Amino acid sequence: MTERDRPALFTLRLPPSPWARKAIGAAAVVAVVLVWAAITFGKTPETRLVSPVVLPSPAEVVGSVKSLVTERALFQSIAATLWRVVLGFGLAVAIGVPLGIMAGSWRVLAGAQLSSSGPVIDAAAAPLALFGRNIPIAALIPLTILWFGIGESQKVMFIFLATLPFVFSDTVTAIAGVADRYVDTAQTLGARAWQVVRKVLVPLAMPDVYNSLRNLFGLAFGYIMLAELINAKYGLGYLLSTSQRRGMTEHIILILVVIGLLAYGIDRLLFWFQKGLFPYRKQDG
Repeated sequence: MTERDRPALFTLRLPPSPWARKAIGAAAVVAVVLVWAAITFGKTPETRLVSPVVLPSPAEVVGSVKSLVTERALFQSIAATLWRVVLGFGLAVAIGVPLGIMAGSWRVLAGAQLSSSGPVIDAAAAPLALFGRNIPIAALIPLTILWFGIGESQKVMFIFLATLPFVFSDTVTAIAGVADRYVDTAQTLGARAWQVVRKVLVPLAMPDVYNSLRNLFGLAFGYIMLAELINAKYGLGYLLSTSQRRGMTEHIILILVVIGLLAYGIDRLLFWFQKGLFPYRKQDG
């Protein structure tokens, strides 16, 4: 059978339609839940394939929602976690994006002979960003404790230090990825260096910068779980840690579900803004 004669389902690298993608995703979730229910079915631990200590049933996990909300302050923990991530990641964006624009722009502009000192910015920052991207995240925990104590500032600065190198590097990549023909055209029309940066490079690179920040926010949301293991009164990471110590497996699974739903909801919200901000760019959601 030739490639042309094969059914569309098996066509190489053919992306599914949006509705097909959603249907397949929903079917996968239903299949996982059904398997989960099957291996945890039974009124007593002895009649189950998997002990409830190891894996509670879906009904037991759903039944623990009330106690997690009323007895363990789930909503306060969600608010605390989101606040820490927003502060830390927001600080990383406020510093990393402008620095990345400068490093990426002046490297490009130097290549276009608009600045003879431009490469200094990128050359100086690149090794630091490379070091920051490759340092083990867990290693930042003792360092931030030493610098900022064990309070809220430690958790915020942990997110800041963990995400800043990625924000900076991805911004540099987006700026440097703008085609040279746009810079050349602006030069031909008499634009100065800062005009090229402000009116050409930044507008053209901003869709890629935003998409990178959207993905990095999810990364920061995962990182905060590490910081919340240290002297936290609220937070999803704190709830996970205390649930593990108390042997509350149903709460562990429920918190993981909450984390997944929160991450998905935030990503969809950011994607909705992305479509509104950059309607001229094809968005892969």
